[in-house]
Amino acid sequence: MSGRGILKGKTCLTSEEKNIDTIISGCKAGNRRSQEQLYRSYYRVMINLCLRYTKNETEALEVLNTGFYKVYKNIHRYDAGKATLYTWIRTIIINSCLDHIKIRTLNPSSGELQQAAQIHVSPAVIEKMSAAEILDLVRLLPPATQAVFNLYVIEGYKHGEIATIAGISEGTSKWHLSEARKRLQQMIKEQSVK
Repeated sequence: MSGRGILKGKTCLTSEEKNIDTIISGCKAGNRRSQEQLYRSYYRVMINLCLRYTKNETEALEVLNTGFYKVYKNIHRYDAGKATLYTWIRTIIINSCLDHIKIRTLNPSSGELQQAAQIHVSPAVIEKMSAAEILDLVRLLPPATQAVFNLYVIEGYKHGEIATIAGISEGTSKWHLSEARKRLQQMIKEQSVK
């Protein structure tokens, strides 16, 4: 049974919930061991989330660590009645990714891909690519385009939600998604030629 179990009319905590509650209490008290336990518990899933929004593992780790700093700093605001700990941490990490993208957008790197024409790629070509290869191509997208692509395709947000989160219009969100698709199609086509 997940969540809080009921035993003879009284609420009791499962051992997993007691452990999480202990870790949260320790984090609130600034206990380094509790902070490390929390970090280790969520590291794998959150680093994978960061990898979708960054150019490489070094950037992903930087974003993850910045996000967890915010988690530790604001742990006293966590309310178990409003969201699960996973959802609360995930929201902070996504916002850290978006903050990172905003900074990167202000200082764009040179060497961005040129505008691609509408190109269609055979599903057979995509099937031959691994998830890591596709992720590497997504990382080549310009920061704002990459963020919209991730939020829409991977996270499942709608354009209105993306507009609110990223501080852009719905039309801009739609443009970035269209741009991401065109650029990814071009890159996949180039990969299939090699």
